[in-house]
Amino acid sequence: MLYSKGMKYSVLLFVFLLVFSVNFPAQTKSLQVDGEKHLANIKQLTFGGENAEAYFSSDGKRLIFQSKRDEHKCDQIYTMNIDGSNVKQVSDGEGRTTCSYFFKGGKKILYASTRAGSKDCPPNPDFSKGYVWAVYPDYDIYTANADGSNLKKLTNTPGYDAEATISPNGKKIIFTSERDGDLELYSMDTNGKNVKRLTHEPGYDGGAFFSPDSKMIVYRGSHPTDPKLIERDKQYLKEHLIVPMVFEIWVMNADGTNKRKVTDLGVASFAPYFTPDGKRIIFCTNYFATDPKKRNFDLAVINIDGTGLERVTFNDSFDGFPMFSPDGKKLVFGSNRNAATPGDTNVFIADWVE
Repeated sequence: MLYSKGMKYSVLLFVFLLVFSVNFPAQTKSLQVDGEKHLANIKQLTFGGENAEAYFSSDGKRLIFQSKRDEHKCDQIYTMNIDGSNVKQVSDGEGRTTCSYFFKGGKKILYASTRAGSKDCPPNPDFSKGYVWAVYPDYDIYTANADGSNLKKLTNTPGYDAEATISPNGKKIIFTSERDGDLELYSMDTNGKNVKRLTHEPGYDGGAFFSPDSKMIVYRGSHPTDPKLIERDKQYLKEHLIVPMVFEIWVMNADGTNKRKVTDLGVASFAPYFTPDGKRIIFCTNYFATDPKKRNFDLAVINIDGTGLERVTFNDSFDGFPMFSPDGKKLVFGSNRNAATPGDTNVFIADWVE
């Protein structure tokens, strides 16, 4: 869920531009970095290239993730066991894909794809306009069997539909869409019916996940108040672009009520996920970066009332896209640590230590 949360390709380009100008070693002696007291027994599951947004099945035995590998020129969707074995491509290889997730029970999956617009990969965003993300209008949300068969289109509205995740109780999907002219969050039943708009603030809302009890939603939001920035964002969205330099973490009830901002850090904070007890949020942020360009991204936890910010990872490049296993014992995340080639983003899994 590029994040995505939904826009993984754009997020990785963000990391490339902000991080890869730093010289860091191709290999490290240990996957563990000093200070990472909440992580133990870190294991690397993928090796080389772009791999990210790995999410657990409801039984905690499998992961679904997106990767640019093999003959593919842009991301496709894969599944694997949590030990990294039995990797299988489950998307059909057409278009660009992102934001994959297991349905409750693990027999079905969903992901976003541009395949209806073209079998080819869409073009990269135009960076002559500065650092921007592309929100491809051909993205729609699809469902399939866990092996990729029986592919069905779930959304069919003009513009971007992506960044979909499913509530733990298996009843609702939350996703980002520009169907009403702005990038907002919507919920729907798992069959695509009863669509309801949840956010209404100018700007971008996305990368959402449900709490363990399915009663709350955490998401990233960018809501500029400067009229010039608001107008800039409107013009860029007409070109299917957004400027992703400042995101804050928000929570709300699953019906869209009681919205409140959790962070007020003024930096790029994204990929939020609830801790197993539902009382805190783990997320990715460049808040702790010490260089002026804020190149380093780490994982952090914070209470849902915005107190108790604590740094979790201390890697010198990028850690992001965290998700807890259903039993709360494991954390999966994407990272540039131990990269064989500068820029490699791989999937890692660790024991979570309170």
